[in-house]
Formats: sequence, structure tokens, C-alpha cells
Amino acid sequence: MKEIDERRQAEQTLRQSEARFRLLLESAGEGIYGLDTEGRCTFVNEAALTMLGYARDELLGRETHSLIHHSHADGSAYPAQECPIYDAFHKGQPTHGLVELLWRKDGSSFPAEYSAQPLREAGQEAERVSGAVVVFHDVAESQALRHLLSYQATHDALTGLVNRQEFERQLERMLIEIRGDGEAYALLYLDLDRFKVVNDTCGHTAGDQLLRQITARLHERLRGRDTLARLGGDEFGVLLEHCPLDQALRIATELRDAAQDYRFVWEGKPFSVSVSIGLVPLSATIGSVSAALAAADAACYAAKEQGRNRVHLYQPDDALLTQQHTQMQWVSRLTHALDTNRFRLYQQVIAPLGQHGQGRPHHEVLLRLLDEEGRVVEPMAFVPAAERYNLMPAIDRWVVREVISHHAVQQRHAPLAERPIFAVNLSGSSLADERLAEFVCGLLAEHGVPADMLCFEISETTAIANLSRAIEFIRALKREGCLFALDNFGSSMSSFAYLKQLPVDFLKIDGSFIRTLAEDSLTRAMADAINRVAHVMAIETVAECAESAPILALLKELGVDHAQGYALARPQPLPEADAPAPSADGYGRNPAHRP
Repeated sequence: MKEIDERRQAEQTLRQSEARFRLLLESAGEGIYGLDTEGRCTFVNEAALTMLGYARDELLGRETHSLIHHSHADGSAYPAQECPIYDAFHKGQPTHGLVELLWRKDGSSFPAEYSAQPLREAGQEAERVSGAVVVFHDVAESQALRHLLSYQATHDALTGLVNRQEFERQLERMLIEIRGDGEAYALLYLDLDRFKVVNDTCGHTAGDQLLRQITARLHERLRGRDTLARLGGDEFGVLLEHCPLDQALRIATELRDAAQDYRFVWEGKPFSVSVSIGLVPLSATIGSVSAALAAADAACYAAKEQGRNRVHLYQPDDALLTQQHTQMQWVSRLTHALDTNRFRLYQQVIAPLGQHGQGRPHHEVLLRLLDEEGRVVEPMAFVPAAERYNLMPAIDRWVVREVISHHAVQQRHAPLAERPIFAVNLSGSSLADERLAEFVCGLLAEHGVPADMLCFEISETTAIANLSRAIEFIRALKREGCLFALDNFGSSMSSFAYLKQLPVDFLKIDGSFIRTLAEDSLTRAMADAINRVAHVMAIETVAECAESAPILALLKELGVDHAQGYALARPQPLPEADAPAPSADGYGRNPAHRP
């Protein structure tokens, strides 16, 4: 009787243990199934059935490898003898953390991470392996997340192109391969020429759309093995693998043509876009990624300097690149000139013609530099370098400070009719300085100088390239009373389209029209048209480069308000702070300067 009770108790304990096991098995979120030594399924939980798409009776007793683990991703057979799961009961070796494809009943597959643990039973002599337990889970989502994170780390979010970090990594690999196989490779550096116009006139949404569309155009012209990357802003890079120089030049030209032929339309407004390209043949002599990119950037800048919309081939002895190196040497010289006050200000009269213009003395302020030997250096020798290396904002601020604190302050109490106007040129980089207006207003208030003594000259191309910022800047300082002139007007085909958006006081007709006024009827007609449109808008006109008496006579005949040029006066140094002020007629005290 006691033995029966003990047997019943043991059976009940076993049933309870099996119930707990089944409860644990079915509540597990991972797929679990058991195998005998022949690879047939002995048990399977609900999670496994759900992931695999089978009913329980379709798996129990069946050889599982041929059902769910039979093929690789490419469809090739996966023999059972190669399956690591089988090692668990054939060799008694557990398997952990393997990721392979499992196949569903409907023929679809998913990546699964699985482990297989041998099942051991105690025999008469020693433990024997009676099968295995396989535990698996679907890792498709985690793999997709890893791929997404990897993609985001190496690609540009806007265009989907390779980003700068990944581009440099691939360029480094390419430089290593060059040393080994001697194959021809090339690097292209691309810069969109008029992207900022779209950004400023239509907003960043339009600019983003332009970048996506131009990316697709460029991609169409590349070979499958080439790499196109967005390096930042409107700059792109291309790696051309196994590409001789003649083929690289052809591809670069096709990219330039693709951009040139493209028309971007936003809200009914068409925009033309072009690209400047620097081409560098890669060789074992280029020692680093930074050296290759510096050479490509220099070649791209040379393409821009030659007129944009072109390809420039990098050559170590290139005259243009030598010029760039010279510009780099200017950086330290200009910085030293700012620190030691070696800049000098000159002036050139802007004279009224007859009764058309106002009679206040009006001069354009011109910049010069004293070199180490005390010689005067003209601005064209150093301004390109200052613009290239972003020194113009500091130089422009120095000019504004000098004009207000040392020159305008002397005559701030003069009657309005005798109060001079100082016309100060502003660079594009200064125009982008959001704190410049505040800086100007602070100086005017500090020195008690009336704002209408300052006239800021902004070139037409600079204003158009920074249109929204130009409008904002002009309006901010005009509220204080400053005057504005649009310089070199007429140099762009879109001049009149933008004029009504810019609230300026003076329009300076581009010198290319004025120089040939006497002998070219077409330029005379264009100058006349500019003058008439300006007067309709109540803007006074100034003719630049008035170099002869016949030109002055024609300007008066056309009704131009003011003139500036050697026929009136050559540039002269601005008087020192304690020197006599210019006379009220605006031409200075030297009778030779009168027209």
C-alpha cells in the first residue's frame, strides 16, 4: 500500500512538473522546439508556431531541417549535415548566438538568432544525448535598425548620398589601393554656382528640393562603380575608380553639362544652375586624404575664378593655383596690417551733373594698404585674398569705424547742404554679418554722427546673391537714416527684376556701359534705359568710369544725376583728422579737380 502511495505521489509530482514545463514553454516569447536524434520535432511552443506559420500537428514528428532550415538567402541548398543545430545531438556540443534564415510555411523567410542545447538522459552506464532543444527569435527588426543606424552614419539625410565622413574613408582606401595596383583613379570636387540665389529668394525648402533634383541628374551621368557624395551645403565629391584621365575629363564634362542643361522651377519661377568642378588625378604622390581634398578644392576654386560653369584640371605647376598660394600668403600680411593699422583711406568725388543731382559733397571711400616698405598697394592686389579667406568683414568694420570716428565726426555739425556723404563699400561676407547693422548704429550714436553721412555701396551681384539679407540690412539702416547705393548696376541680365525689391537711394550704372558711351549706340541706349527706370523709382543715378569730357557731355544729355571718374578727379587720400575739410562744392580745394 505504501509503495502504491509513493508511486502515485511520484506520478503526481511528475505531472505537476510537466504542467509547469508546458506553462513555461507556452508563455515564452521566444520560439522553442525539441528534436530527437533523427532531427524530428518532439515538442514546439505557440511562439514558434506563430513565427513559422505551421500548425502543431504539421511539425510534430516531422524532420524540421527540410521544413524550416533548408536554404540559404540565395536559394542554394543547406544540407542537414552542415547544420550547427545537428551538432547539439550528434556531437553533444551546444550552439549559441548564430544568425541564419528560417523559412515559413508560406515560403517566406526571416533572419533568426538561435541556440541549440543537447538534451541528456542518465543511462545505465553514462549520460547519453537523446535530442536537443532549439530556442530562436526573429531579429529582422533589430537588423533593420542596425542597418538604418549604419546608413545614417554614412549617408546624407537630405540627398541620400554618401556623406563626407564616408567619402573620406573611401578616398583613403582608394589612395592605399593606388600604391598597390597602380590603377588610374580620379577625384572630382563640385560646387553649385548659383545655389544661394534660390535659397535666398525662395527659401530653404526650395533649396533642399533643388539639391535633391540636381543629385538625381548628376547620378545619371556616373558609372555604377563611381561614388557621389554630398560634402556639405552645395558641395559634392565624386570618386572615379579605374578611370583614366581622358575618361575622367569626359565624365566631369558630362556632369557640368547635366547641371547646365537643368532648369529648376519653383512656384512658377525658373532658375538656371551651373557647377564648377575641380578634377584631381589621384596618384601615389598624393600622400593623404587632406592633401587630395585640398588639391580638388583649389582646382574647383580656380574653375570659379575663370568664370564658373567649367572643369579645371589640377596640375602642381598650375599658374592659377600658384596665384591661390600667393593669396594664402596674403592672409598673414592682411592680419598684420589690421593689427598695426597699415590700411589707408582714399576718396574719389561723386559729382552732381548740372541741376540733376543734389549738391551735398559726396565721395566714395577707397581702401589702400601700406606694405612693409611704405609703398601704397592697390586693393585688387589683396581684396581677392581677403574675400577668399573671410577677412573682408574685419576690414570692412575697420573702414566703417575709421570713417565715422575720424572723418565724419569732424563735420557732423555742418549745415545739411554742406554735410558730406561718405560712400563705403561693403563685401558680400560683411552683408551676411547679422550684427553689422548694430555695429554701425553703435558707432553713429557713440560719435554723434548723423546717419545720412554714410552711404553704403553694395554691388548688384552681391545684393542678388544675398537678396533677403540685403533687403533686411538696407531696411534696418535706412530706418536710422543711412543712404544706400547699388553698385555696378546692369552687369546682370536680371537687374531690373530685383531693383524694385531693393530700397536704395543711388544707382551706380556699371562702368562697362559708360566707357563706350561715346562710340556705341547700344550701350548708350542701355545706360539711358537704366537712368529712366531709376528716375521712375525716384532713385538718383551715378555714372561710374566717366573718363573723358565727351562722356560727361553725353551723361548730362541723358540726364544722369552724378558722375564719378578720372574726368572729374583721381582718388586722393582722405584728409587727416586735423586737416581742413573739403569745400562745400564737393570737388576739393584743388582747382584741377573741377570738371
